[in-house]
Formats: sequence, structure tokens, C-alpha cells
Amino acid sequence: MSNKLSFFFLLLLGILVGTTACTDVAVNPKSQASAEDVFSEDGAYKSYLGKLYGGLVVTGQQGPAGNGDISAIDDEGFSQYVRLWWQMQELPTDEAVIAWNDGAVQELNTMTWSPSNGFTSGMYSRIFFQVSHVNEFLRQSSDARLDARNVDAEVREKMPQWRAEARFLRALSYWHGIDLFGNIPVVTEDFPRGGTPPEQNTRQEVFNFVESELRAITDGEGEENLPPIGEAEYGRADRGAALMVLAKLYQNAPVYIGENRSGEVVELTSRIIDAGAYSLEEDYHDLFLADNHTSDEIIFPVPQDGNRTQHFGGTTYLTCAAIGGSMEPANYGVNCNWAGLRTTQAAVDRFEANDTRPVFENTPTGQTQFFTDGQSLEISSLTEFTNGYAVPKYQNVTSTGERGKDIQFPDTDYPMFRLADAYLMYAEAVLRGGEGSTERAVSLVNDLRERAFGDESGTITASELTLDFILEERGRELFWEGSRRTDLIRFGQFTTDEFLWPWKGDAREGRATSENLRLYPLPASELLANPNLDQNPGY
Repeated sequence: MSNKLSFFFLLLLGILVGTTACTDVAVNPKSQASAEDVFSEDGAYKSYLGKLYGGLVVTGQQGPAGNGDISAIDDEGFSQYVRLWWQMQELPTDEAVIAWNDGAVQELNTMTWSPSNGFTSGMYSRIFFQVSHVNEFLRQSSDARLDARNVDAEVREKMPQWRAEARFLRALSYWHGIDLFGNIPVVTEDFPRGGTPPEQNTRQEVFNFVESELRAITDGEGEENLPPIGEAEYGRADRGAALMVLAKLYQNAPVYIGENRSGEVVELTSRIIDAGAYSLEEDYHDLFLADNHTSDEIIFPVPQDGNRTQHFGGTTYLTCAAIGGSMEPANYGVNCNWAGLRTTQAAVDRFEANDTRPVFENTPTGQTQFFTDGQSLEISSLTEFTNGYAVPKYQNVTSTGERGKDIQFPDTDYPMFRLADAYLMYAEAVLRGGEGSTERAVSLVNDLRERAFGDESGTITASELTLDFILEERGRELFWEGSRRTDLIRFGQFTTDEFLWPWKGDAREGRATSENLRLYPLPASELLANPNLDQNPGY
């Protein structure tokens, strides 16, 4: 596996071409330097690519805060990409609640958000911040621009892959956009800058764009292709990462466009699994520790380093916000206790007693499930940290027990996609009619169950492999990994009364909510800036 440090060198280069966000995706990212100034040196292209990856990692031009990318968010720490995505995916579900009253974050807990919610607006801004930067990179790296600047042959030789990486990052953000917001503008490098605001595209059109882009950079006949599966530098995209996003797109096609694309999910996850580049981590917990960059299970990480990528999002947020009450921060390699995130009884009850996944080695003696000392299982008050079990899943401690480099900012990378998810996606797709092997689906699920239980006591039979089981198993295996909202929507349980959890719909015991909540509202500020946008129904 490639050296993690080389990825952080790429990010460091990206800081040199830092710019700030603009909510109008039809114009250039704001900068004090012109494009000709920025790209006057051949090395600027790799630097700008670093900025594109950095958009997933850091929040601005200095760490941990002080010169942020997203000016619309007062607290820069709230604007980090992974933190926003994770909150959109976890806080409105049974898996997570938060104790704070910052901004309108409690609206995410209770599913009472409005178009003026700062967190949903921040996520929308982050998505189009990424899009605008990718578009500018693609404009400035065209053959005509490279010819005009007489760019060195060595840079030109690498450019097709760099452009493919940029297109992957844009497609990833557009997948997040179609999932969260539905009908959004598709703006590419060909859109005229400084003109009229872009038109709003349908969810089908956004779907088609993401699909075509990912197909082009994995199996396309042109020069712009990602490296083969397993051959990219650590933290950068290869075809495995692109195939995972494409498989996610197809997996959720019944929601996005009303089509069952399970056959494609079987095909793509099979390619990922059969490539031989990835393997399950022997110890599940090692996937969430400070040296998880050594794992061959992670398909696409968002790398984090305590010295080089200091911010208040990502795994800093997931580690520190999960510590409070009587927990000892030093046990988890940090000195922070933000007393924010916990989980609900609905999530706790999902795990069987001998399932080791929620067992954490660093908890005090006697802890077997989550962290319970001084914590009540029932959540009478969302704003009391001691209501709800704590979840120290992400830790700044290595698999050998050593603390990370910094006691405030963890080294733990965020596993955006990993092999276990591909296993479960394959199994679900077979159950939904994809042409695959039921026998193999059972075997893949049992590989995860044997790791979880330490033996064959947790394995299942073909008759036990049902869609209901898959949803439950995804809630166990991928707990707190940023997929729960999308899963519940796909299984028809996000807004209905088929599955209730504490504080769903702002009711202590939970209640059904309006179906329109399956999409977030477009930000009110965007509707004012772009008269071509129509608000999502129900807002």
C-alpha cells in the first residue's frame, strides 16, 4: 500500500492555491490570483488536484480554523465535508443523537428542518464548492490551455489520470447531491461563466450524468481513466472507488429514478470483490483506529493526520463529540470531551450479546456493549449527554495501543467505502432480483458474521437471508459510518411508522413523518440567488 505521507504532501500543495467558496456555481471560485497566475508553473496542476482532495478533508486555508472555505457558516468546524455528510445521514435516524443546541442541529435529530437550516445549507455549499473547483481544474487543464502554456511533457503525461480523479470527485459530490437534495443543477466545465444562473436538472438527469462520468473514467475508451483497482496512491481514487459510487447509485436507483438496477449492483460489487486488491480486516475495531491506513479493507478513505490536517470535522468530530460524562478521554488517545454524540436504544438492541462489534477494548472493566457507565439507555432529553449510550467507535489509538501524534486531532482516517459494504450490497442486490448467487451472498454475509462473533455461532442459512435481515446487518456492520438515512429510505422505513425510534418526528417514542423529508430542502439562500430553482415539495 502506498505511503500515506505522499497523500498529505499532495494536500499541502493544495493549500498553496486555496480559494474561498461561492454559492453561484456558474462563476469561478473566488481567489486573489487569476488563473494565469495560479497556473503559471507546471507544478500548479498537481497543487490544484491536492485542493480538490483537500475539499473532503480540511475546512480552509489554515488549520484548524481561521480562513475557511465556506463563508456562509459562522463556525468553520461545522463546515467540514465528512462532518456535514455524516450528520445528514446519521442524526435523523436511530443511530445517533446529539446534545448540542448549536445553530439548528436539533432540527436534524427531530426531523423538523426547514430551508433555512444552516447544516443542510452548509452541505449544499460544500457539494458545489467541490463542483466549482473541479470545473475550474478541468477548464485550466484542457489540451488547448496546456499547449498555450507550453506545459512540460511529464505533467502532460500524468494529466489524463489527474483529470479522471477530478471527475471522480465531482461525481462523488453529485452522488451526495442527488441523494440528499434530488433535483439540482448539473454544472460542468463547459458552462459559460458569469452568465445566467444554471437551470435545475431532474433527478434522472443528475443520475445520468453521474453514471456517464463514472463509466467513462473506469471503462471508457478515452485517455482519462482512473488507475486499476488497488493501484492508486493511498487516499486517491482508483477504479474500485469509482465502481463503489456507481454501485451506490444503482443500489438506490429505485429511490432516485424508480428503476431496479440490482443487476448492475451485482456486476460492480463482484468486480470489486474479485479484484483481489481488498481483504477483510481481521479485527473489525482496527478499521477505526489511528493506524487504519494499513488496512486492505478500506476502498476509499478520507485521510486524517493529527499534524497535517487539523480541523474540527471528520474523525476529530466523531472521536471528540462521542466522549463526555464519566468517560476518560485519555483512553481514546485524546484530551477532548465534547459531550455530544450518543446512540438510541433501537440501535443498541440490534446487536446480539455475543456480537463483538460494539465491544471496545479501551472502555473500563466490565463494559461489554458501548459505554454505559453513568449513561441511561433511555433518552428523556436530547440535550443531556448522559441520556443514551456513548459510542467510542473512532479512537486516536493504534492497534498496538499507541496514542496518535496529537491529542486533539486524531490520525484516524474516515473509511468512506470499504469491502464489507460491497459484500452486503451484493447480497441485497441478489435478494432484489439481481442475477447473482444466493450461495455466494450467504457466504459473504457469513464472512462478516464470523468476524463479528469470533466463530460460526453467528452464521446464517439461506432461508435467514432476507431483506429485513440485510437492513439490520447493515445497521450493525456499518453502524455510525454515514449510510443509515439512505438505507432506511431505500427500505421504506425512514418516514413511515413501520420502524420507530426515540425522537423520530420530534416525539419521544417516535412517530411517522411526512414523506417529503426523504429529501432535504434546497437552501433558501440558493432560491434567492437562482430564480431557476424550484423548492422540493413540502417545504
